[in-house]
Amino acid sequence: MIAVQVSDTLNEMGAKCHRVLLHLPEGSRRELSVGEDQHIWDAAHAAGIELPSICHQGRCLTCAGRLLKPGDFDSSDAVTYFPVDRDAGFILLCTAFPRSPLELQTHQQFAMRQHRRQLGLPAPYSGVSDAG
Repeated sequence: MIAVQVSDTLNEMGAKCHRVLLHLPEGSRRELSVGEDQHIWDAAHAAGIELPSICHQGRCLTCAGRLLKPGDFDSSDAVTYFPVDRDAGFILLCTAFPRSPLELQTHQQFAMRQHRRQLGLPAPYSGVSDAG
């Protein structure tokens, strides 16, 4: 595991920071300090972590992750994010701001699309390379 300095401090913009632990598909973990004013995907990108994305609007579901432990986040920047998505533990990393420490499994786009399809909700790119 590679660790980036993490603490409940303030970033250079004065926003509170939270520890975000990312579980990546190959089994590695990366720990970040993410400000409450920063999207999780952007913080990962700045730390050199490659995560999937297409729209950066919370519409396509490509950046989906899943909570591994209870935690809080603000998803208000997402174009389409439903209460049932949160209830199922899904988080859109490109539009989510942390509000507490988070532990997440990344690369959950296929699981989130399946979840959405089962509920009759929008699931963009379903059936397109959904072999994952």
